[in-house]
Amino acid sequence: MAHCMRVLHGQGSRTRTVLLEIQQRCFSVSPLAAAAAQVAMSKFDKAPLPYEKLTKNLEVVKKRLGRDMTLSEKVLYSHLDDPKGQDIERGTSYLRLRPDRVAMQDATAQMAMLQFISSGLPRVAVPSTIHCDHLIEAQVGGVKDLARAKDLNKEVYKFLETAGAKYGVGFWKPGSGIIHQIILENYAFPGLLMIGTDSHTPNGGGLGGLCIGVGGADAVDVMADIPWELKCPKVIGVKLTGQLKGWTSPKDVILKVAGILTVKGGTGAIVEYHGPGVDSISCTGMATICNMGAEIGATTSVFPYNSRMEAYLKSTGRHDIAAKANSFKHLLTPDSKAPYDQLIEIDLSTLEPHVNGPFTPDLANPISKLGEAAKKNNWPVDIRVGLIGSCTNSSYEDMGRCASIVKEALGHGLKSKIPFNVTPGSEQVRATIERDGIAQTLRDFGGTVLANACGPCIGQWDRQDVKKGEKNTIVTSYNRNFTGRNDANPATHCFVTSPELVTALSIAGRLDFNPLSDELTGKDGKKFKLSDPFADELPAKGFDPGQDTYQHPPADGSKVAVDVSPTSDRLQLLEPFDKWDGKDLNEMTILIKVKGKCTTDHISAAGPWLKYRGHLDNISNNMFITIHETNLKKQGMLPLTFANPADYDKIQPSDKISLLGLKDLAPGKQVDCEIKHKDGSVERIKLNHSLNEQQISWFKAGSALNRMKEIAAGK
Repeated sequence: MAHCMRVLHGQGSRTRTVLLEIQQRCFSVSPLAAAAAQVAMSKFDKAPLPYEKLTKNLEVVKKRLGRDMTLSEKVLYSHLDDPKGQDIERGTSYLRLRPDRVAMQDATAQMAMLQFISSGLPRVAVPSTIHCDHLIEAQVGGVKDLARAKDLNKEVYKFLETAGAKYGVGFWKPGSGIIHQIILENYAFPGLLMIGTDSHTPNGGGLGGLCIGVGGADAVDVMADIPWELKCPKVIGVKLTGQLKGWTSPKDVILKVAGILTVKGGTGAIVEYHGPGVDSISCTGMATICNMGAEIGATTSVFPYNSRMEAYLKSTGRHDIAAKANSFKHLLTPDSKAPYDQLIEIDLSTLEPHVNGPFTPDLANPISKLGEAAKKNNWPVDIRVGLIGSCTNSSYEDMGRCASIVKEALGHGLKSKIPFNVTPGSEQVRATIERDGIAQTLRDFGGTVLANACGPCIGQWDRQDVKKGEKNTIVTSYNRNFTGRNDANPATHCFVTSPELVTALSIAGRLDFNPLSDELTGKDGKKFKLSDPFADELPAKGFDPGQDTYQHPPADGSKVAVDVSPTSDRLQLLEPFDKWDGKDLNEMTILIKVKGKCTTDHISAAGPWLKYRGHLDNISNNMFITIHETNLKKQGMLPLTFANPADYDKIQPSDKISLLGLKDLAPGKQVDCEIKHKDGSVERIKLNHSLNEQQISWFKAGSALNRMKEIAAGK
């Protein structure tokens, strides 16, 4: 069957629909047969599911550890490059890992592919894909916005398309959908280890995979067949009891967790959900929770394999993967006495719907207290725009539950009081909600269906209803709400919540409306209370794949030409950074001194700057104007921290900084720093670093890419 799928794929949606029907009739196999069968990782790949290999690695590691293991540890450690010799200590060791695949969105893929090109390698070593979702600006509606984006970004799209074809990378065209939804629908599987060049890659944890957001340099390493390095994460357990019901949704789980852990509480850790309450959450609901784990700084988040994942795999045409996973549940679930570094317990039965914000996703407001908090803090109570969808909340179930609310409101003669924007997560979801009438219901409500892309969630929004600096409130089902995130207006108060609550609040038009207790007045003057939202978890008629937007790379791409114009302001071929000259770094100028919360949004905000992600000089103009430690190391830089945090106050913007004794740089050894003040006085302090031997070699070579070339040349 897997062979038939490879042969028939690409002959259009009709063929894929027929194939799905064949699968539904034919996939009924015994567990033993499923375990022995060779199953591909996806219908687009020849690489097999790695369960047998992972099980062998797991046996080695478990014997070494001599204890029960968490699910996170099982998946992560079974992907070790050297399971016999790897040092394993949570929070300390640097693991050398072999991920199963790489995914890149079109903004970050530009630099990643430029780096891969400069490596001189002929083809990627692991299954990899590019997804065109970040460069489509929301203006008037999906069809026109997509056409405009294709024209504005044709140079970048052509580069990514041809680079993918030449180097063996699958290419999802503009309009195909958001990277994380495409991964969930086609590539994610229980036990997967994947890296993706986007913060919300952990979305795949909803299907039981460890999917980790990284920088482009990490992606290049994996595509170049170099073990990927990750500091061994701690594991935070979240035990779920009870059951979701009423207005409470999966989004409320992560909004609650964000309130507990804050935006940095998950740093250096994997968040692992478990407990009896897990089974009351749909697969796409689990993906929502994992997706927004990025907002608490977590390495990634994950759920154990269960029947809800099995149902989703089957509904998306992957019966063979579901059957295989059923035979390896020991690998895909935690042991009974799994040790967690921290444990949080949440009773889903008593969990109240939340609306978090403004300006930070960890300011948790239960819906019953939101109105009071808004008035107390002088937040604008009148809502200007409601937005649902994005990679976090755009599943068939999400859209269906919103439609159930809308139908009831329409029955009473009510529509949205405010502009209401809908972002389908993928072409498959868009086509399915169109077929089933959900999209039309949302339009009847006053909604505008945007392109299958990130859009306003990442600042790709040509918003015209307010002026910059005008204080206003918007509510979204997105994942981030940092200052200026959605519309580049620092005065916009953005609140993140479930799509159901966005819909209800859009009917009322006010933050102080609570659909659990408050009434609305219908067109006939009669008062009514909204019923609990409901919808099918998965489409009864199956998914409609919509337009075929995938381009598979040819078996031999050596003849494919990839052109980058020397005069382009969007793309720029890379020149290697200089090697370290072996000398100390003396009297360096301080570029910027910052404090407070610092996220990727603060380091290099998205929005209009996304178009320059393939041009190093131009994108550098966007640094810190509104990095990640490993990414700094990959570029040959020294990420250093104060041994004494109070020394931060000793440094003034006019000072000159010298780093001394660098010829003796070694793992665990502090770096001497000399601060020369404007008045001529000098102070000395100690700085810490987390560089290991390999990372020090990156610094000396000028970058990880330079070191890769040295190794290839036998140096």
